Amino acid sequence: MKHIIIGGNGFVGRHLAADLLKMGEEVIVGDIERSNLSHYGPVRFVSLDVTKPETLRAIPLGPDDVVYNLAAKMLAPIVLKRERYDFFWPVNYHGVRNLLEWIEGAGASRYVQFTTDMVYGHTPTVMTREDAPRNPLGEYGASKKGAEDLCDAFRARGIDSTIFRPRLIIGPGRLGILTKLFRLIELNLPVPMIGSGKNPYQFISVYDCASACIAAWKGGFPNKAYNLGSSNPPPVRELLGTLIREAGSKSVLVPTPAPLVKSVLGLLDKVNRPLMDPEQFLIADETCIRDTSAAERDLGWRPLHNDVDMLNAAYREYRAGRAAKPLAAAA
Repeated sequence: MKHIIIGGNGFVGRHLAADLLKMGEEVIVGDIERSNLSHYGPVRFVSLDVTKPETLRAIPLGPDDVVYNLAAKMLAPIVLKRERYDFFWPVNYHGVRNLLEWIEGAGASRYVQFTTDMVYGHTPTVMTREDAPRNPLGEYGASKKGAEDLCDAFRARGIDSTIFRPRLIIGPGRLGILTKLFRLIELNLPVPMIGSGKNPYQFISVYDCASACIAAWKGGFPNKAYNLGSSNPPPVRELLGTLIREAGSKSVLVPTPAPLVKSVLGLLDKVNRPLMDPEQFLIADETCIRDTSAAERDLGWRPLHNDVDMLNAAYREYRAGRAAKPLAAAA
């Protein structure tokens, strides 16, 4: 049996590959290009593009093999409104269809698909369960909802697929939208919050995402969708305040009137000057906590890492990378 990680150069993929290797498993990574990540010693790399189905045939997929799809177009960097459909859908939807057809054609049947909690859109309940309505607010969430619908369709054709809906994935090496936050703190500048900052903001550790994949494998690939999120997320002001103190920064948190800020951000988006994606700022002041009890019950999975530690670790990695750049340039 082989574990085939599509998008294995990515944030979760590199940790999943390392964890599987430690367990003595055979791992193949498929991605557009090979990086210099350390796990590429015993790991076989195959160059592929999920939008080009003919490239998938370069992987020797057998009936007993497992496929984890971690390839995706994400919300960072920010994409102009008029370009979002063409940016997200080819990989996040059509790429998933290509993978599922490839798996079906090879006679394989075990599949893990990462989507996003943004398939829910606005927070329907404080503790959002997987059976909540899916009403995504933009093309990113819509493309991921489409991927889930494809998984549902292929389940009827014999492919067991476990779907994970993570909150914002965080940990060492994670930047994306956090880059702007970290830059403000590094420069001792004010850090604006959308709203009062009293609402909790839930993350999920990259390590816990990797362990969820292994739990799905060990659990026989239940044909369900599962939320992934941390336990007991702190309020935004506590989360950011701790980061500022740990960083030794003089930044201060600035609460703002959420409706006004969201209106301004929405206007900037309409005129193609986006500062944030609407799927991010429209829920920034909501109490977005995803109920993870189903994954805990069905898979025996539990989040082991807390939001504060992971955010601080991501900031330390950011600072280390910034400090290394002048040295690299000098060399």
